[in-house]
Amino acid sequence: MIDASLLDQILVATGMGLVGAVVFAAIGLVSGTDETTTLAPLTLLVVLLGVPPEGVFTFFLAAAVAKHMTHAVPTALLGIPGDTMATPLLQDANVLRNLGVPHIALRKMVSGAIIAAFIAVPLAVLFAVLLAPYGAAITKAAPWIFVVAAVAIAYFSSGRWASVATLVPFVVVIVALQALTGKYGVKLSISYFLGIAIGPLVADLFSVISPAARARMKRDKVRTFSLAPDVKGWSGYFPNPFKVLDRGQVKWTFATAAVSSATFVFSPVAMTVVLGELVGSRVKHAYHRLTTTLAARNGVTEATYIAEALIPLIAIGLPLSPVAAGPAAPLFNAPPVFTIDAASGQTHNLHNLLSHWEFLGYGMLAVVLAALVAYPFTMNFARRAALFVSRKVSHEAIIATFVGLIVVISVWEGQLLGLLVILTMGLLGGLLSRAIGFNTGVQFMGYYTAVLTVPAVVKAFG
Repeated sequence: MIDASLLDQILVATGMGLVGAVVFAAIGLVSGTDETTTLAPLTLLVVLLGVPPEGVFTFFLAAAVAKHMTHAVPTALLGIPGDTMATPLLQDANVLRNLGVPHIALRKMVSGAIIAAFIAVPLAVLFAVLLAPYGAAITKAAPWIFVVAAVAIAYFSSGRWASVATLVPFVVVIVALQALTGKYGVKLSISYFLGIAIGPLVADLFSVISPAARARMKRDKVRTFSLAPDVKGWSGYFPNPFKVLDRGQVKWTFATAAVSSATFVFSPVAMTVVLGELVGSRVKHAYHRLTTTLAARNGVTEATYIAEALIPLIAIGLPLSPVAAGPAAPLFNAPPVFTIDAASGQTHNLHNLLSHWEFLGYGMLAVVLAALVAYPFTMNFARRAALFVSRKVSHEAIIATFVGLIVVISVWEGQLLGLLVILTMGLLGGLLSRAIGFNTGVQFMGYYTAVLTVPAVVKAFG
């Protein structure tokens, strides 16, 4: 007989997981919907609404898994990356589009993703449990670890040494804004996070009102897309991913997912590129190389996202990875519900509220829900969905929705100062990301360096 409280928790987790899977399966169909800009604010909203910890966790994980299945639709069928993580898939997908088999590319990508997701959750929990005994020491050293992690993540970003050098003035700007808002008795945290998350969007909005930038953004003709006819190669509604992929593709998907499930410090995009190149170098036949690489790479996008969120969350409770510091940041720090103490590095978040077995159980539940929603939908209705989105869905309306949500949250936290901080951080971060590759993952690590490391440095040497 299941305990009544446990049954309630499972029902809440199932309900929130379904919401996350449905919403982000739909969002993934819209090209250019960056994970940080969409997943992070909605997860933050779920936390602030008071959803129980198991509901928050399943919402986030089901949303991430579903989005990394459906982001394959615009990537494979329209030739536009569904989000940042889909960018490394675009070249091989375009080759298959030009060969007239985009539906094959799509099926390989989505099947690789669903297999990798089921592999990544138990492996990530296992690696987190192995790392957990060192959690107390890591927490104590957190202010200094954040500096090292920030520099490492900056170096492995597209900006390389420029990103490393930019960390210093970026941290100074955050410290200065904290001093300014503190002078008026306003303490902000969510506003910094949201400002960084929507940086590219803020930069684009400012560019539109600039005559010089607007002239560069103009196009002399409307962009057109060609969609190949849909060809269904199975019976029933739920195809078997192990039949969609051949044995070699399943093997490479397993191997790359296992490797990426053990890493949580490196850039997810870099992991996707590197492991994809490794797979491609081992397959000789050109067509088979393309399809195998796509399956493995999309599997890596799933596994890396899962591992980079789960391992720091379970083992340490501090956002020590690009995903943890970016899209998954509300799972770690969403005051007043989830907090990280700047002085001691102590945490009160999902790390403290869920056990290892709960992370495993609810994690597998989230993957199952995302698979039930996103996988058959993508495999059966991808062409019709892509056609509907490209013709009927206004990208501007989706952007306006998220802008409105962010304005409400910033005003709730800090009134006018909260809104000004979001605009400042967004414009600065967006321009730096566009100009020198100082991406949002590095910026989040800069934020945590400012709130955790700078006070420790002042205390040690003040």
